[in-house]
Amino acid sequence: MDAGVVARSAKVRSRRGTVGAVTRWSARAGLVARGAVYLLVGLLALGIAFGDRRKPADRSGAVAELSDQPFGGVLLWALGIGLFGMAVWRLSEALLGSVGPDGRKARMRLLAVGRCVFYAFFAWSVLSFATGSGGPRSSDQQSRDISARALGMPAGQWIVGAVGAGVVVTGVWIGVQAVRRVYPEELRTGEMSARARRFVDVTGVGGGLSRGAVFVAAGAFVVRAAVEYRPDRAKGIDDTLRSFAAAPAGPWLLAAVAAGLVLFGVFSCAAARWCRV
Repeated sequence: MDAGVVARSAKVRSRRGTVGAVTRWSARAGLVARGAVYLLVGLLALGIAFGDRRKPADRSGAVAELSDQPFGGVLLWALGIGLFGMAVWRLSEALLGSVGPDGRKARMRLLAVGRCVFYAFFAWSVLSFATGSGGPRSSDQQSRDISARALGMPAGQWIVGAVGAGVVVTGVWIGVQAVRRVYPEELRTGEMSARARRFVDVTGVGGGLSRGAVFVAAGAFVVRAAVEYRPDRAKGIDDTLRSFAAAPAGPWLLAAVAAGLVLFGVFSCAAARWCRV
C-alpha cells in the first residue's frame, strides 16, 4: 500500500479517536452537571413541601443554592463547564448521530439540536453568574414573558396551545419510556453488576416518572394560558412544583415528585459512568 495512503488513514483514525474521546468526556461531564441540577431542584422542592417556600425550585434556585456553598464560585464554574460539555455532546449527536437504532434519523438529530441550544444557553447563563454579570432567570417569569409575546402574535393562541400540548406529550413520552425501561439502550449494561442494574432501574424509573409528571403539569398550564388568553396562567418549573402542593394529596404529592427528581439526578450521575457514546 502507498505510504501516503497509510499516513492519511492513520491521521483519520487519530482524528476520530480524538473526537470520540472529547465526546465521551463531554457526555460524562454534562450528565453529572445535569444530575447536580436535578438533585438541587429536587431538594429545594422537598424544602417547599415541608414548609421552606423561600427559594425557587428551578434552575435559577439551583444555581443560587450552589453559589451559597463554600467555594461557590468554583462550583459554578464546574457546573457551567459541565453544561457546556452537554451542549458539545448534543452537537456531536446532531452532526454524527446518536446511539440506538434510530440515532441517525432526522427526528433524533433535530432533537439533539434543540438540546444543544438549551444547554449552551444554560451554560452561558451559569458562567455569566459566576463572573458576576448575570445568571439564570426565574423559570416562572420566563414562561409568562414568552407566553405573553407569543399570544400577541397572529394565531398566537394556537401557537401557545400547540407548544403546551407538545410539552404534555413529551411528559407522557418520558414517563412511558421510564416505565418501559428504554434507557438501558443508552447504557453499557453489560458492565454493570446485578446490584448496579437494580440501582439504575429504581432511579431511572422513579426519576423518569417524576420528570414526566412535571412536564405534563407544566404543559397543561401553558395550554390553559392559551385557552384563557392569559399569559399569567403559564407556569415555570417552580410554580408547577408548588401547584402539586395545592392538590388534594397536599405537600405529600410534592414531596413524592421532588424525591423522584432527586432520583433522576442520581440516575443522571450513574448514567455518566455507564453511558454509551
